[in-house]
Amino acid sequence: METGFSAGGVSRAYQSARKLAVADTPKMAALESPARPSFQDLLSQTATQSVQTIRAGEAAALAGLQGQMPMQKVVEATLAMESALKVTVALRDRVVEAYQEVMRMSV
Repeated sequence: METGFSAGGVSRAYQSARKLAVADTPKMAALESPARPSFQDLLSQTATQSVQTIRAGEAAALAGLQGQMPMQKVVEATLAMESALKVTVALRDRVVEAYQEVMRMSV
């Protein structure tokens, strides 16, 4: 199975990260400015947006069944919901693959 990155590259990245200074240092604090959101913030925002899109798609489907929304809007909301779900599942799969790769590394 092709993972898209080699174990050697991951190992070198791990060794480089171990050599970095502690995150409390002023140099690292300067890198984490408010203008650049953290990876955790990006994941949180993406998850929140995905949930909102899926809920909007479900609400549109119900409104369409009740005749309160045009069919075109229902289809657009359903397609957006499907796309958000596919992206979320793909992201989850990549995170699981990365975790498994880290667990296979010998220390």
